[in-house]
Amino acid sequence: MPHLPHSDAPRSYRPLRRAVLVAMVTMLGGCGFQPLYGSPAGSTAAGGTIPDQLRQIYVASIPERYGQELRLFLQQNLAGAEQEDPTGYTLRVSSYVMNEAIDIHSDNTTGRTRATAHAHWMLYTVAPTPVLVTQGDTQVMDGENETFEQYFAQNLNQAALARRVAQAVAERITQQLAIWFRTRAAPAQRTVMPQATYVDPNVMPNSSTEIPRQSVGEDGLPGMAIGRSSPDPSGTAGSEPGNGTVNNQ
Repeated sequence: MPHLPHSDAPRSYRPLRRAVLVAMVTMLGGCGFQPLYGSPAGSTAAGGTIPDQLRQIYVASIPERYGQELRLFLQQNLAGAEQEDPTGYTLRVSSYVMNEAIDIHSDNTTGRTRATAHAHWMLYTVAPTPVLVTQGDTQVMDGENETFEQYFAQNLNQAALARRVAQAVAERITQQLAIWFRTRAAPAQRTVMPQATYVDPNVMPNSSTEIPRQSVGEDGLPGMAIGRSSPDPSGTAGSEPGNGTVNNQ
């Protein structure tokens, strides 16, 4: 049997490909699949589509340079291609980036830094007495190679890393908000469990009755044990020092 020319073979399969794609879409629709950012078929959601409701969110200020970039990415994601109308909700985000030194060399330098960003966000209504409607947490991990011999290049690497992390955090928060607007689930409740503390041998006690102790993170280890810049991967208490060490009697 003579073979079809190679250039004509793909054309013969195009109708079959179209039929397969149509069948796949039909199967997804039958299983209840719906696009996250679309409207349910045959109904109109309160406040419009998911993108319409996301455009109603005002992003409150987030401190420091990393926070400014995170806020800009959130504003871009929430507005999309349309004009933003932040009159319905206020989004408050608390986020920080924890850097860990990995690939440690014999001279105590490191060849790579791992950055882990943690963010907790809360969505409030715009009203004389704002109401918390939902909240959530997200985490992003990234990293960079250290170039101590090129100081300018190292600064560029650090800036690029912070920007990538901020963009990834903003994308995850935007997705979580879109899911809430779709489901309208009750806001999650954060439970703070008591954690152990360890004596910090690097801090001089103020007196014989005050012993410097360092709190632990969610993994049960203090920051001084593994070189974290923050003792708690999910953030420290409001008045707690950055290294997590407090004087306990």
